[in-house]
Amino acid sequence: MNLIKELSWRGMVQDIKPGTEEQLQKEMTTGYIGFDPTADSLHVGSLVPIMLLVHLQKAGHKPLALVGGATGMVGDPSFKAEERKMLDEETLLLNQKGIKAQLEKFLDFDPSKPNAAEMVNNYDWFKGISFLNFIRDVGKHITVNYMMAKDSVKKRLEGDSGMSFTEFSYQMIQGYDFHHLYTAKNCKLQMGGSDQWGNIVTGTELIRRIGGGEAYAFTCPLVKKADGTKFGKSEKGNIWLDPKKTSPYEFYQFWLNASDDDAESYIKTFTFLDEPAINSLIAEHRLDPGKRALQKVLAQHVTSFIHGVEEYEFAVKTSQILFGNASVDVLKSLSEDQLLKVMAGVPTFEVPFAEFAAGKDVVSFLADAKVFPSKGEARKTIQGGGVSMNGSKIAGIDLVINDDAFIVGKNILFQKGKKNYMLVKVV
Repeated sequence: MNLIKELSWRGMVQDIKPGTEEQLQKEMTTGYIGFDPTADSLHVGSLVPIMLLVHLQKAGHKPLALVGGATGMVGDPSFKAEERKMLDEETLLLNQKGIKAQLEKFLDFDPSKPNAAEMVNNYDWFKGISFLNFIRDVGKHITVNYMMAKDSVKKRLEGDSGMSFTEFSYQMIQGYDFHHLYTAKNCKLQMGGSDQWGNIVTGTELIRRIGGGEAYAFTCPLVKKADGTKFGKSEKGNIWLDPKKTSPYEFYQFWLNASDDDAESYIKTFTFLDEPAINSLIAEHRLDPGKRALQKVLAQHVTSFIHGVEEYEFAVKTSQILFGNASVDVLKSLSEDQLLKVMAGVPTFEVPFAEFAAGKDVVSFLADAKVFPSKGEARKTIQGGGVSMNGSKIAGIDLVINDDAFIVGKNILFQKGKKNYMLVKVV
């Protein structure tokens, strides 16, 4: 597979160093991307570098995922408005552990394979380098003029906050990462977001100036939303890959709610569907955008890739339930834990089984369970067609509630209107 051609039609190549495509066609090449350990989980903003590494490995090359234990202590100033809070070593170690566990789900780390993925941590080689040795052996190869010519540095220097020496040194530190991996692991390629181009070419320059070596690089455009708002954010903040921080249901909904323009772009970047399949999907979607076929396929593939098929299917069922489209069969397919998970935050009422073991009319049942404040209101709402039980509309007030109404465990799900759920637990 020609990796650059594959990524180019997907819109995933912006800047590229001459000779990169030829190098990747010539031999198995080791390439790396750095991950910033500012949290113990990656988020959807990290999905592009993950996809790049997966594509690299699928094309037969060897991926390295660098977790910046050292650079995380400095903070990348690239196109940032102000200096970032520095993290202590203990926090960084915890964050690195969480990131490694996530990356192991997407890349093949089997050491028996020649292109097995590896995790590296730049703290491992920086911890033994003294400041004096670094400025003597590395710093002398790159001029201040060269460093200040970078757009990312210029923009900070032109701003009000300026730039500390710590941040100014970042591109030298990242450049040295590339040099170290080039010499220690024969790593000839660095990839990253387009905002990293300045840092990346500093690495290729160090490799050339220190040892006369030749290294390669390309960057991917930063993902932006068509409406100009930031990609990867929701009302609750970041969309995380950790299911404890962002549930698979919320993750699924994030992709399902993509605009038509964004979905056409995301389907290329965030799935492994081939070009004919994607072109066919886009054409189908444009004929009837209301069906949201593109968003559904996008949400299916990305959720399954990150969380697995089982969690994707559960997210679909959750959506069906919460949006009032679930049949009783869908509800019965859930375990009790899953039902309670879906209904977290929904008003819950408890009813002693003895109160209706012999059966009780639905009006009395709902009033006694406190689902409705009175029998009169329960009767009126049912007669107006406004109450459903277990996904089916209650046809009349003569319905008798008994243990046949249980769906999962001893639970009955009532719905008032489209989205007002009430869970009755029988104890």
